[in-house]
Amino acid sequence: MTIGQYLLVGIRVVLTVEVRVSRRVPRTRAPLALALGAALAVPLTLTPPSAAADAYTVTPLKFTVRAGGRACTVDADLYRPAGVDRDHPAPAVLGTNGFGGSKTDGSTDAVGKAFAQRGYVSLVYSGLGFGRSGCLISLDDPDIDGAAASRLVDFLGGTRAADDGTTADFVTRDAPGDPRVGMIGGSYGGAVQLATAAVDHRLDALVPMITWNDLAYALAPNNAVGSEDVPGAFKWQWTNGFYLIGEGQPLLQPALDPSRINSLACLHFVTDACRTVHTLNSGSYPADRTAELLAFARRVSPVSYLDRVDTPTLLVQGQADTLFNLNEATATYRTLKARGTPVKMIWQSWGHSGGPTDPAAAGELDLSKGNLETSYVGRRVLAWFDRHLRRRPHVDTGPAFAYHRDWITDPDRTYATAEHLPALSRTLYLSGDGKLVDDRRKVAGGSRGYTNRLIPTSHSESSLAGLIGLPDSPPSDTSGTYLDWTTPPLERPLDVVGAPRATLKVVSPKARRTQNSSDAADKLVLFAKLYDVAPDGTRTLVRRLIAPVRVPDVTRSFTVTLPGIVHRYERGHRLKLVIAASDDAYFGNRGIKPVTVINGPRDTGVLRLPVTGP
Repeated sequence: MTIGQYLLVGIRVVLTVEVRVSRRVPRTRAPLALALGAALAVPLTLTPPSAAADAYTVTPLKFTVRAGGRACTVDADLYRPAGVDRDHPAPAVLGTNGFGGSKTDGSTDAVGKAFAQRGYVSLVYSGLGFGRSGCLISLDDPDIDGAAASRLVDFLGGTRAADDGTTADFVTRDAPGDPRVGMIGGSYGGAVQLATAAVDHRLDALVPMITWNDLAYALAPNNAVGSEDVPGAFKWQWTNGFYLIGEGQPLLQPALDPSRINSLACLHFVTDACRTVHTLNSGSYPADRTAELLAFARRVSPVSYLDRVDTPTLLVQGQADTLFNLNEATATYRTLKARGTPVKMIWQSWGHSGGPTDPAAAGELDLSKGNLETSYVGRRVLAWFDRHLRRRPHVDTGPAFAYHRDWITDPDRTYATAEHLPALSRTLYLSGDGKLVDDRRKVAGGSRGYTNRLIPTSHSESSLAGLIGLPDSPPSDTSGTYLDWTTPPLERPLDVVGAPRATLKVVSPKARRTQNSSDAADKLVLFAKLYDVAPDGTRTLVRRLIAPVRVPDVTRSFTVTLPGIVHRYERGHRLKLVIAASDDAYFGNRGIKPVTVINGPRDTGVLRLPVTGP
């Protein structure tokens, strides 16, 4: 795709987002502003919402804050519940939009309304570079976006006023200047919570949803264990779609704000963000540029600053999410838990890549309908805030881990719970005859091969089609460009909950000759994925998730962590592991690199699954 085509797609994406947000059109794929903004979604006695029209007032406010060395205007709305005043204060909820949204995008303002109706002071704002807030898009940098949000906490704490002189003396305080405040929001509005908590320890509760742990992994995933310092396969569709949405932001405003303009080469992002996108698009990853790319992507990501976050955190991540998969939340959860930060995690059904057509029937939160009390995720969120903001110590905030099961139709039973993430408990072996077997002694000796072509020959999803609202074609693989291993028909259902791991060894003389190049792009790239094969032969790529791998060394075995899933393989179905040469949503191999896989009883690949139940 040429730059001109990118721009045309970008303009269409921006316009589509604006129209859909204003009309709030329901879609089978989660609306962009909702999927990238707030997507909330707990069982106990909770304060019911007020249905009165005057349950709260809304006051538009502007704040001029210093962030990243610039003066930035923050556009916000203050929701004040009726009856809340200096003598009757209430805790506060702070929220902002997902990428491409604003304070009025239909999901962000729903945060203000929903929590004001339940007695919370709510302050929702357009993130820097979005809506009518000034300054550049800096990808939730703690020193910029976190610092700006911290100034809003100052307002809630009574130590600063809005630009028009408005003050807030009606928020519950734990100490002078220290308001009782929580944050909630999704995607871009999720990571900013962790960024804010890293620089401001006054926050009392966080609910980050469908967000990232490491942008380096999200934008150029390398699922080879131990290869975190090598960029993987560039996720070009998602990345360029968002990049164009970001670059088009100033064009959507009635007046041009100079603080939102960087340069002609990098219109609306901070320079390091543009350099990262340009490097990824170049398809060339020499060591110096790779180090720069990884350093920036990680500096603005939770992976680099979670050791400074001690705010109780409820993570909500989506199973249908090829942008920020379940592994992202799992990494954040494990890091926070290891350092002693109170943390729990929910794997809801939907994410950036799709969602239920009827959230209420699936037990999921739909903020626009305010179904917090009637959805599992909503009740969990309310309980989290009840415990940590209303300081009700006897409120049960639920189990450490919960996950949605789409094979359960009863909304009261769709979520299963556990105190620990399921362990890798089932091992299958790759046999030379293309079978996946449960005993190493059943492995047949043999070798098979595939080769890549100069154009992609496998399809998992089209992120750009989803962003624009176009239908996507089914996943596919072209004969001769992939290998697969399949189990016999299952004698009983198999429930996989978590991230499977595959240990593989491949032979590729061409890749062996180029893999020691100073350019990481010369290493072999492959894509691992799991299918569910029905008795009639129909193949379903589970959640359309794949694991790109830049093979560290083709002379040695390597381990691949696949994206986390929650999936039931029904009785009579078969599980299929595929490694493919390419995928059209990602950049792939540079040049033709044929691959052979040799299997034998003494030396073969294995697939380990996190299985629940018998």
